[in-house]
Amino acid sequence: MQEVFRPYPLILLFLGTAAGIIVGCLPGFTITMGVALVLPLTFGMTSIQGLTAMIGVLVGGLAGGQISGILLGIPGTPSSVATVFDGHPMSKRGEPGTALALGTWSSFLGGLISAFVLMFFTPPLAEMALKFGPWEFFSLVLFGLTIIASLSGKSLNKGVISGLIGLVAATFGVDPMIGIPRFSFGLHMMEGGFSFLPVLIGLFAFSQLMRNLEKSESTEALVVSGNLHFSSPKVLKTIFKQPFNLLRSSLIGVFIGALPGAGGSIANILSYDQAVKGSRHPEKFGTGIADGIIASEAANNAVGGGELTPTLALGVPGSAVSAIMMGALILHGIQPGPLLIIEFPDLVYGIFVAFFLAHFFMLALMLYGIQIFVRLTRIPVYVLIPSILVLCAVGSFAIHNRFFDIWVLLLFGGLGYMMVKYKFPLAPAILGVILGPLAEVNFRRALMTEDDLTLFITRPISAAFLVLSVISLFYPFYQQYRQKRREESERQNRMRD
Repeated sequence: MQEVFRPYPLILLFLGTAAGIIVGCLPGFTITMGVALVLPLTFGMTSIQGLTAMIGVLVGGLAGGQISGILLGIPGTPSSVATVFDGHPMSKRGEPGTALALGTWSSFLGGLISAFVLMFFTPPLAEMALKFGPWEFFSLVLFGLTIIASLSGKSLNKGVISGLIGLVAATFGVDPMIGIPRFSFGLHMMEGGFSFLPVLIGLFAFSQLMRNLEKSESTEALVVSGNLHFSSPKVLKTIFKQPFNLLRSSLIGVFIGALPGAGGSIANILSYDQAVKGSRHPEKFGTGIADGIIASEAANNAVGGGELTPTLALGVPGSAVSAIMMGALILHGIQPGPLLIIEFPDLVYGIFVAFFLAHFFMLALMLYGIQIFVRLTRIPVYVLIPSILVLCAVGSFAIHNRFFDIWVLLLFGGLGYMMVKYKFPLAPAILGVILGPLAEVNFRRALMTEDDLTLFITRPISAAFLVLSVISLFYPFYQQYRQKRREESERQNRMRD
């Protein structure tokens, strides 16, 4: 553990965090790609030195995704999708500095909560996550899909159609269970299906660029210039006015992160949905309020600690990033699993400390870099749009080195443009693409394990998620009813006065 406090590991941690922020803020460049690029560099390092650099990339990348999401309306990483919903409207309102400060402090506090949970609750959390079978995973994903109702805006029908588009897009490619191509139409390039990143970049980034090209103000920057300054005490006061939102979102992030394969994108959207459901003014979400930014970013960075929990305690990677970290341990002759904390306690506690310190580096880099990031958005559109298009194309191509992914980017960019033009929400489509494969695989795996549908109801954890799904599905209707009652009551009071 003491090695973490030596100059070289601290420098690696700082540089890793800075690199992670850069990777996170570039649309199409994932945290997984950043950590994978660091892996070859760790061969000449000790295990703790290599892991501190990787942890820095993880923490920086999780926070960095908010930058392009808030400033440009394009999520830098899949786990920053929900941050766009309120972060970008606040930025367009002329408060980009405040939006980024809210996101940064929420990420920092959510990450610290995650770090404490990682240090003190690793064994029980890992044990709970281990109890999840395919029945529980399917019910959890189904619960996630019911969020479509909350993300549909004023038209539930359009939200459902958008979600179905995402679910259908996720079925293209090789069948995940039996390996037979589906909807390939005899084309070899279609057998790989639609990669998630080109779909995400197309729907959010490319469609956004097309809408900006359509505007007459061709020399304006993509983001309206606003107040570059912010007050950290004021931002912290705003955050601490809603401690339950912060704590709930952080714990959602930790819990989802501890579930192998669940990922930050689910935690980000799920925490945002719970913030909407728990708010007295749900109609204000999506207009640029602090509540949405706090919820999504606190959960986003809290995922990091959750991901590392099953990796260190059980040798079960919670995500692709933690799988790469696990590979780094194995390359250094260390076997992750239950015996890791017994055989290498200094290494495990060194990882805990590095994860904790990385959040302080992230906070300093993000807060002092906010002025630079906001100024970057003043680049003229005729320079910025081609630059972002190139980054989008490179990011899409770099995932699998397939030119087909460029066509996927263009296809879903055009689709996203048409959806926005006819007022179809984009978020449900992304949700369908993310959760569709997880729902299919776990449902079929459950039936292959035991051909009995009643197990979805009789297994307690699965049943609990199904009950939550039903509540989540009908709660928006209850909110609308409550809102109408409140408006009617206010109208009657005004008439009496």
